[in-house]
Amino acid sequence: MRVLMVSWEYPPVVVGGLGRHVHHLSTALAAAGHDVVVLTRRPPGTDAVSHPTTDRVAEGVRVIAVAEDPPEFAFGTDMMAWTLAMGHGFIRAGLTILAGERGSRATSWAPEVVHAHDWIVAHPAIALAEIFDVPLVSTIHATEAGRHSGWVSGRINRQVHSVEWWLAADSDALITCSESMRDEVSRLFGPRPADISVIHNGIDIRAWPFAPRPEPTGPPKLLFAGRLEYEKGLQDLLAALPRIRRTHPGTALIVAGAGTQLAWLTEQARRHRVSGAVTFLGTVDHHGLVDLMHRCAAIVLPSRYEPFGIVALEAAATGIPLITSTAGGLGEAVRDQATGLSFAPADVAGLAAAVRTTLSDPTAAADRARHARDRLSEDFAWSEVADRTAAVYAAAKRRVRPPLARPVIAERPLPERDPGTAD
Repeated sequence: MRVLMVSWEYPPVVVGGLGRHVHHLSTALAAAGHDVVVLTRRPPGTDAVSHPTTDRVAEGVRVIAVAEDPPEFAFGTDMMAWTLAMGHGFIRAGLTILAGERGSRATSWAPEVVHAHDWIVAHPAIALAEIFDVPLVSTIHATEAGRHSGWVSGRINRQVHSVEWWLAADSDALITCSESMRDEVSRLFGPRPADISVIHNGIDIRAWPFAPRPEPTGPPKLLFAGRLEYEKGLQDLLAALPRIRRTHPGTALIVAGAGTQLAWLTEQARRHRVSGAVTFLGTVDHHGLVDLMHRCAAIVLPSRYEPFGIVALEAAATGIPLITSTAGGLGEAVRDQATGLSFAPADVAGLAAAVRTTLSDPTAAADRARHARDRLSEDFAWSEVADRTAAVYAAAKRRVRPPLARPVIAERPLPERDPGTAD
């Protein structure tokens, strides 16, 4: 099939797991014989002079990276204006580079399906699917309400939620990365005539080489890898660290990642009197992260909200023991007692107990880690993800679009959070 993938991130512009997901999915689809074009963007803060639109083929995928327009919008301060401006650039590129080719005698490329990834590309994806008159398939990687404990009371939160609702309502098929996300999408966006398919994220184990566990020498080191945001739950690991250090003296925590909550989390470390045991590294490149996974005794992923948790798969490939919450997709990616140890989200005592058990029996932890890696090639190969996604494309049919009223969004304040958290 001819597939037009629309994503606000694609290598080398990668913000988080979504960019890696779209890259691996696109290249796997291309390897299976599909004709894939990715419509994405140039780096933020650039313009058409310094970073013009590019149209290239990489790994069998045609990648059109659209230049930013000259008006000055910043995602962090002008999120909606920036998003609309980006979408406008995507639509123009789709019309001039792709739709314009239909009238050319030399080329005649047009998609048979448009695949949108998350709300931020809703406007261009909906418009281009309508212009080409083809089905719109959307993957909902996360939701604004899910990130905020089920409610969206802030102005920007409500705007994001309404765009998510619109994208779901206008799609001909929906994909979520876990059963929990399917339930979340159904609950938030109501009964849908379009089917929701659950297709787990994949993993390229070649990029995450396995290494046997080193013999324990000296105090153990724990690893946290992820964005420094409230929903990632690092605050719970910091709260558990004093309990862990009482039974395993000298245990240290290495934090790999950046985010808006660094200052608050640094204060939490001081509050729990573990500042000297915690190292905030900031953003770590791929090779550095693999090295940390090979050297640390275990990785702890204490998310309070997690649609899937691709880092759990990446960690499993390297052989590091997994200790994760059961939030969302993590509860499906990790089998408690078999491929890792789990605990309930926000359960500090359960988290501490799982870490203590792992550190007290490194042989059993290494066995669970090997089982976790063996499972990857069975359940999470990108070729399998691509085949299942292509089946969704083939089944999707463009529906008649009735007029849509604005969604009714429940009015209720967000649950009280710890100081320092952001909307």
